Amino acid sequence: MALRIWLIVFDLLILLASFFISLLFKPTAHFIDYVSENVVPCTIFVAIWLVSSFLFGKYHPKGKDFAPFASRILLSNLSSLAVLAVLMFSFYYFSFSRIVVFGTVGIATFFEFIFFGVWFLFKQSHEVFDEPISLKGKPKKDYKLVTAIDIPIDAARKKTIKNSIVEELGENVYQYFNGILNLGVESTLILSTTTRFNIDNQPSHAFNTIINLKRVNDLRRINKFFESANTKLPKGGLFICRAETKNLRKERILKKFPPVINLIYYSFDFIVKRILPKFSLTKGLYFFLTRGENRVITRAELLGRLYSCGFEVVDEEFVDKHLYVVSRKVKLPAYDLEATYGPLIKLRRIGKDGKEIRVYKMRTMHPYAEYLQEYVFEKNELEEGGKFKDDFRVSTLGRLMRRLWIDELPMIYNLLKGDLKIVGVRPLSRHYFNLYTKELQEKRTRYKPGLVPPFYADNPKTLEEIMASEHKYLDAYAKHPFWTDFRYFFVAVYNIIFKRYRSS
Repeated sequence: MALRIWLIVFDLLILLASFFISLLFKPTAHFIDYVSENVVPCTIFVAIWLVSSFLFGKYHPKGKDFAPFASRILLSNLSSLAVLAVLMFSFYYFSFSRIVVFGTVGIATFFEFIFFGVWFLFKQSHEVFDEPISLKGKPKKDYKLVTAIDIPIDAARKKTIKNSIVEELGENVYQYFNGILNLGVESTLILSTTTRFNIDNQPSHAFNTIINLKRVNDLRRINKFFESANTKLPKGGLFICRAETKNLRKERILKKFPPVINLIYYSFDFIVKRILPKFSLTKGLYFFLTRGENRVITRAELLGRLYSCGFEVVDEEFVDKHLYVVSRKVKLPAYDLEATYGPLIKLRRIGKDGKEIRVYKMRTMHPYAEYLQEYVFEKNELEEGGKFKDDFRVSTLGRLMRRLWIDELPMIYNLLKGDLKIVGVRPLSRHYFNLYTKELQEKRTRYKPGLVPPFYADNPKTLEEIMASEHKYLDAYAKHPFWTDFRYFFVAVYNIIFKRYRSS
């Protein structure tokens, strides 16, 4: 009930602001004078707006999908506009300006879409994929490293370590560490630092395990810190870190403050901590305001950064509102100087003749999520349509962008550049490309990939059906290139518009 009241209050504030903005387009009208001269019509306007909003369920934002709720907003506002139009043209007394009425309804609808759209984004960001997929119904493995069987664990050292960990992070965290690691041996290095200096100062390969008790959120240069840990460990050595993920942070903020205030605070936190660092023009302002501390990091970004720095994830666990990740060194860091953090990304894809091309897209995944494709495939495999099941790498906004194909608009540049053609097989990553048969791999690399794949003509469900669909298209294209692309294009357009085929 309290939530509904606040939604009504915010909606009326939106209506009032829209009414004021619409009066700006009527230069002869002054806000106070206009309202005082039209008290009854204004009251009727608000009453119609509220009644229509209640009838169409505008103040009941239930469910996870914004699209059905957006249609309710549109129907509610159009109904209000229809009733107001009848009153304006039927009763001389109700002589509202058409500019004011149509402007108010139109502007209010626009702001409502923004307000309620953000509301749904906040709801969904807390609900989707907040559990480590590596722990779903699978027994935990033993990752203890024993340096030498004949060397006993130093009891005094272990007691000191226990007291230190309990004092800093609590008993639960100590029990978690003690259950998976040998804390007392000298080959286990335990730090509580935000600077890589304290790692770089350690001797190389003297430790089999490095644990950092400080949150990854407070590291200014995360990748540099991970790279330093990588250089100090032998191959197979373990690196353990902890972080407060985006969803855990949101939960903490919403519980810390009372209703409404928590949403206002979270909105500002969202802008400063998640939007500012994404753009080169505002990144400097972000570091000036935050000094790189208490940053927001998603689970996908944390795991992706570890993989980019030469580690593979072997265990994840939520302990006391933080995510603990155990990773193993498998190779040297990638030192990827082209890693992108902003909204526009370049993805490595297999093009004609097997050459690597860079495909431009809008970011729909969390930063560094591209390094996790093999990890997600090993844990969850594929679902219908060839996508990964429960793909936690995709952001809430990214799901909406994929549904509307907004993310693929920058690929038009690749089309103009000559890397792609309009119709053709989808450009694939190296990992996904390797899932295909050798025969299909050879067929694919004879031609340019395309913007509109044969998927939309055949609507395959499994990887085998996707490969069969591409075999069919490539065989037809080899015989009749123009007519094959012409037919596939219009069949795809028809299926997208009328049968609502979707790739995700």
